[in-house]
Amino acid sequence: MTGITPVFCTIVPPQVLDALSRSTDPALSDPARRTLMRDAEHRTRRHTATLAVTAGAAQGAASDKPRRTVYDCRHGTSLPGTKVRSEGEEAVEDATVNRAYAALGATFEFYLKAYDRRSIDNHGLPLDASVHYDEKYNNAFWNGEQMVFGDGDGEVFRDFTIPVDVIGHELTHGVTQHTANLTYQGQAGALNESVSDVFGALIKQYSLGQTAEQADWLIGAGLLAPRVTGKALRSMKAPGTAYDDDVLGKDPQPATMADYVDTQEDNGGVHVNSGIPNHAFYLVAKEIGGHAWERAGRIWYDVLTGGDLESNADFAAFARLTVEAARNRFGDGDAEEQAVTKAWQQVGVLTS
Repeated sequence: MTGITPVFCTIVPPQVLDALSRSTDPALSDPARRTLMRDAEHRTRRHTATLAVTAGAAQGAASDKPRRTVYDCRHGTSLPGTKVRSEGEEAVEDATVNRAYAALGATFEFYLKAYDRRSIDNHGLPLDASVHYDEKYNNAFWNGEQMVFGDGDGEVFRDFTIPVDVIGHELTHGVTQHTANLTYQGQAGALNESVSDVFGALIKQYSLGQTAEQADWLIGAGLLAPRVTGKALRSMKAPGTAYDDDVLGKDPQPATMADYVDTQEDNGGVHVNSGIPNHAFYLVAKEIGGHAWERAGRIWYDVLTGGDLESNADFAAFARLTVEAARNRFGDGDAEEQAVTKAWQQVGVLTS
């Protein structure tokens, strides 16, 4: 038996909520402050918790079918809430419940069909999600055991079950937890966030049947309410351009190491500096072409699950492993290896 200290991972960066909390409009500031308070409570709880993980404990339960359960918090904060839909049951009247159920299934199917992975732990782990968490809660999170979705405040954020990539992003934190277990601090933490963005984007592309050329490469498109000047939470294609709003401010993500943000906030800038490896992956996928999960995604998945990625890895270590993984899977000097090397050079992580 091994112990994992699970991390509390949210889709909305704390700096965005902090900006909202300083608004003079109570309709914006009050939900943001409440969300920050809830997030701080969960973060403290996760920091002191340890999950016991027994290797192969669920081996016999692994199958090609998901085991989904959706709960309704009914705007309370007690988890998981009241069970409202279980695996195989018909759709209910609540569209939020049905979206969560469908997205859990889409994520399970993606990992199974693309990488022969059975749920987030590869041993058929049940997928649990709670919806309608708290009042006007402006976030969605993975707490080490399950998914939780807020309804948004209707002013800045809409229902967090709307974008399938948000759900894919958060569940991928679970995949990382059960594989490389990347530390949620500094560059390792930014890699943790980036991996979730990468596979969140791929889950959306897989569900839509899109190629790398057709995809929008946005994380959280459809999540921002109409009053917000912006398209999404993040852009992998063009980090720093997802939003530019009078209340939220401007998207702070850098695309290259030249603009790396050295900060103590947000666990050392995990949501900000993830733009650099995000952009590297976009460049690889665009260069290779076709369906990004087939080759570019496979390289990233090989690194995440291969056993050589240290939990405290920095960008350079991750980059070198992706070059090696591309070579091992597709051949020395082939287009895939060249695309990966070139991308990391373009974002300034590798120099040669």
